[in-house]
Parts: sequence; structure tokens; C-alpha cells
Amino acid sequence: MCGIVGYVGDRDATPVLVNALRKLEYRGYDSAGIAVIGPEGLVVRKAKGALRRLEELIATETIRGSCGIGHTRWATHGEPSDVNSHPHTDVSGRIAVVHNGIIENHAKLRAWLEGRGVAFRSQTDTEVIAHLVDHHYEGDLLKAVVAVMGRIEGSYALAVVCEDEPGKIVAVRKDSPLVVGLGKAENLIASDVPALLEYTREVVYLEDKEIAVLTRDRVDFFDGAGERLSKKPSHVDWDVAAAEKGGFEHFMLKEIHEQPKALTDTFRARVDGDGKVNLSEIGLDESWARARRVVITACGTAWHAGVVAKYAFERI
Repeated sequence: MCGIVGYVGDRDATPVLVNALRKLEYRGYDSAGIAVIGPEGLVVRKAKGALRRLEELIATETIRGSCGIGHTRWATHGEPSDVNSHPHTDVSGRIAVVHNGIIENHAKLRAWLEGRGVAFRSQTDTEVIAHLVDHHYEGDLLKAVVAVMGRIEGSYALAVVCEDEPGKIVAVRKDSPLVVGLGKAENLIASDVPALLEYTREVVYLEDKEIAVLTRDRVDFFDGAGERLSKKPSHVDWDVAAAEKGGFEHFMLKEIHEQPKALTDTFRARVDGDGKVNLSEIGLDESWARARRVVITACGTAWHAGVVAKYAFERI
């Protein structure tokens, strides 16, 4: 599950972003990256592998800037690689996007953008968002994001920054979690509460198709049409360990309660408009139907799933 963080305030954004990403490592990932807006403009650094690889990459330079976004990726479209890692930018390199979720109509949007001369760098579904924001951008990042929301289908939590509007993050969610942290002379976003607790315990949970616009001194909330909303913050009393478990007594109980969403997220991009499951990416052929034996390997909790799957395979 991908992890998103964002920061705008008085501090240097880079160490805050890296520290917040470290708090989300328990979600699992295969690459990490950050985008920071400073005097040099938009600076993007990303790397395949553990978060320490990103830290090693930026250890020899000073990335100045007090506004930025970060991401840990769990690959869905496109193999784990430096190029496919987030953040993704538009062609000009002035707009950066991080994304958790799956854009179901990305292939259609990609073809449309390529027809307009856009050259893609990655195999990800996320890159289409950066190019769409650029296409709709006319000096107002919020309006551009609202326009993009009307064109993309699927699940998403997004954080977007633009070189032309330094000191601002636009974040939105649909079917993927996103939390806003309210601080003093600083505001943050994250996929999960543990990334925020070192900086604030006042949070706002975004609902589907709600947008947050973060600056150093305020956070404004809007609906999917760009109309202003009023949101009340919640105070978090959990410690970090409890927050990682989402308030549940232990991780197994948390995972049990997350199963409906996990199944939905897994199948969302593989079910067409007629409700039929499309598994063409696996490359199944007729030999599967002739198989005399199926071996399922697993350990831990997955072993129990395998035991159940044994009976399902035998029946089918």
C-alpha cells in the first residue's frame, strides 16, 4: 500500500518528509521519493528500494525549501524502478504529483495525452495525472485539480504541488485514505496518522472527493466541485504504536477489518464495466485448464488463505 506525506511550514521540508515516510514503512513499499519547492524551483529525488537508498541519494546535497510532498510506492502499473517511483512530474517539471490508488482509465487518458504530443517517461498510471494537471492549469492549482477529478476514474489519494504556487499543497482523496495534520505555522498531510504525530495531534480526516488546500498558516477544505467546506478537527490520543494499528488491539485484528478494502482495491482495476474479471495481465492460457495439480505456497496468515483456497480451487 503506497504512503503519501506532505509538508508546508517554517521548517526545511526534506527532513520532515523523510521522517514522516519512515513512520509509514510498516505499510510496505518498493521505492521512495520526495519533491520539494525552494529557491531552485521544484527538486525531485527518488529511488527504487529501501528508504535508506533515498536518504543516501540526498545525503550529499542540501535541498532547500519549506514545502514538499513524499511517497513510498507499492508497484501496481510498471515495475519497481527509479523511473516509475513517485513523485511524477509534467513535461516542464513544474508540477509534481504523488498518488495512492489505481487510475482505471489511465490507458485511455495516456493515449489522449500522447496524441497531444505529451512524451511519457514511466509506465505508471500516475503520470497521466501530472500531465492532466498541467493541461488544465491556468494559474490556479485548485481549479486544475478539480478539473482532473472530473476526468480520472478509480481510487486515489493525491498530493499536488506547483512551482508557480510555492508554499501550497492541494490534496484530494477518493477510496484511498488521507489525513490532514494541523500544526502551528505548519500543516501536513499523510496516508496514516503515525506520520503526523511527531508534529501535531490535531487532524482532519478527508472524506471521498474532499479537497484540502494547505499553506503555512491555514488549511481550506472544498468538495469535488470546488465549493468551500467546513471541517472539524479531531484530537488523537493514541501513541505511535497504537496509531500504526489504527486503534486496534493488534495488527491481526486491524488486518481482518481491512480485508474488505484490500479485496476491493485488488479487484478494482481488474473488473470491467460489465462486472467481468479480467486477468489478462497474468498471461493464463489453455494449459491452466488442463492442469492436474495446483501447488499453493504461503506462510503466516497467508497460509490460512491458502488452506481455504485449496477447497475453492478443487471445487472450481
